Amino acid sequence: MAGNGVFAEIIDGEVYKYYCEGEWRKSASGKSVAIINPTTRKTQYKVQACTQEEVNKVMEIAKAAQKSWAKTPLWKRAELLHKAAAILKEHKAPIAECLVKEIAKPAKDAVTEVVRSGDLVSYTAEEGVRILGEGKFLVSDSFPGNERTKYCLTSKIPLGVILAIPPFNYPVNLAVSKIAPALIAGNSLVLKPPTQGAVAALHMVHCFHLAGFPKGLISCVTGKGSEIGDFLTMHPGVNCISFTGGDTGVAISKKAGMVPLQMELGGKDACIVLDDADLDLAAGNIVKGGFSYSGQRCTAVKVVLVMESVADTLVEKVNAKVAKLTVGPPEDNCDITPVVSESSANFIEGLVMDAKEKDAIFCQPYKREGNLIWPLLLDNVRPDMRIAWEEPFGPVLPVIRINSVEEGIHHCNASNFGLQGCVFTKDINKAILISDAMETGTVQINSAPARGPDHFPFQGIKDSGIGSQGITNSINMMTKVKTTVINLPTPSYTMGKL
Repeated sequence: MAGNGVFAEIIDGEVYKYYCEGEWRKSASGKSVAIINPTTRKTQYKVQACTQEEVNKVMEIAKAAQKSWAKTPLWKRAELLHKAAAILKEHKAPIAECLVKEIAKPAKDAVTEVVRSGDLVSYTAEEGVRILGEGKFLVSDSFPGNERTKYCLTSKIPLGVILAIPPFNYPVNLAVSKIAPALIAGNSLVLKPPTQGAVAALHMVHCFHLAGFPKGLISCVTGKGSEIGDFLTMHPGVNCISFTGGDTGVAISKKAGMVPLQMELGGKDACIVLDDADLDLAAGNIVKGGFSYSGQRCTAVKVVLVMESVADTLVEKVNAKVAKLTVGPPEDNCDITPVVSESSANFIEGLVMDAKEKDAIFCQPYKREGNLIWPLLLDNVRPDMRIAWEEPFGPVLPVIRINSVEEGIHHCNASNFGLQGCVFTKDINKAILISDAMETGTVQINSAPARGPDHFPFQGIKDSGIGSQGITNSINMMTKVKTTVINLPTPSYTMGKL
């Protein structure tokens, strides 16, 4: 169980400790931050409210630890990551328990997140050995005007200290997607978990601790963003920031200066359904994409753009599937569980009421109890409604009827977001043309948007992010190229005469 057994040392009384220099510590602040259970709306856990002085100490230790870690053989780094992955999967139950209580993730999905995270760590170890074990050899006479008097050797070297900030909805998986690439590349890692999800993240960090990574290489600080958020992201000891979340990322990017950034900041993923589409396939994916984990996914279907000629049929099929969704507590593995906070529920309700005032058609009655919002499909949504553009991050899905493919593409591209999109059609030629025209980082053809598998590139454009994620891209992003040039006294040619 959470906080027991091998995890007993990460908690003091009822407050979970933070992780620094290979030890679990209490903050000198004497303060804690409460984590509210979305289902009961009562305090479930408490974590340390770390101070700026403690952040300074963490950064100092991380910098020192990184220097020696960079000298650790690549095979040894990979070996430790494999060990951490095995421990993580071994202790999936207590970590999943935290996810259920902190973020109301359905129990079966919580276990899946932990197992997936272990697989991601192992894959990263393997991929890192391949990527980082190779360099480049260039010769100078391939460029006009040069003899072969220079040999150029390139390799990838670590950036230094990586600051990782994952979101509440995947506090374990999106943490390890940053931690594992950073470590295999020879960096040290400072983790600032989200408040909702912090305890699951602390349990995950303890799995890395049990694997035997060097002291100070991995740190985890908890606390209020208002007190240590900007201090962390603007800290001179940080050499790279990997952030997944919302509007906060825009503020970070403006303050970070010359630090490399990897950011995924949400989306308004559009689903375009053509009149030749397999409507059963489309309906199944729309419900899965729009309502799984109560729509609290950056890659959730956020707006359906369907051709008028098939709109009635599609809406009918989607409604039939929505009616079968179970609603209730995450412990019961319900499809729709409470959204993460009361403020989130209030925001979602605001979007719904705006649509109601502007005469959207409610395919189900709007129902809310506390943080629990019943699944709702809104038909005949128009572009003047907030729900047409804003990301609800909840189980509410708007349908906009279109009269041409161009109209659908225009709506998709008019959004400030550009994370993912999808198109349903039996015509592969149309699918490719539409995919090329959609201004999003990824387009799924005949499937709902999704981040995985975790080794696939994952990126957004416009307000949806900077850079690209995915295991290979993250490893490359968390390294820089080092070049050594050997200058020869005379031109040299392979198999040539002296």
